[in-house]
Amino acid sequence: MKKILLASVFFTLAAASFAQKKVADVAKFTSETINLGNIKQGVPTKGTFTLTNISAQPLIIEQANPTCGCTISDYTKEPIAAGKNGVINATYNAANPGHFDKHLTVKFAGIDEVKSITLTGDVLSAEEFAKLKAPKK
Repeated sequence: MKKILLASVFFTLAAASFAQKKVADVAKFTSETINLGNIKQGVPTKGTFTLTNISAQPLIIEQANPTCGCTISDYTKEPIAAGKNGVINATYNAANPGHFDKHLTVKFAGIDEVKSITLTGDVLSAEEFAKLKAPKK
């Protein structure tokens, strides 16, 4: 009986030591989706994702990759101290009118899981945008 109990304790400890950290264990995003609203066609528009390091160790953003060529990203390159904030800037170049959902994949050092964050909104032609922004009479 002691052997069974000892083996189960050992197995539980071994499994816990090999458990993979998840993004939710180290980072908390203020928002995982940013709605840019109505934007003008051909005018690059930026959204800024803010995240907080909720772990006790410095957090490093290894990559923040857009899933298409119409979006570029930049992010905090230095380690983010425990309890401090970092940012991921995503700039969408609105070439075509219509609704969009653009995703970025975020990879943190030491974490196998990849996090997806989203820019969304509606691209309006110059004429539609001017009508929307025109003062009401």
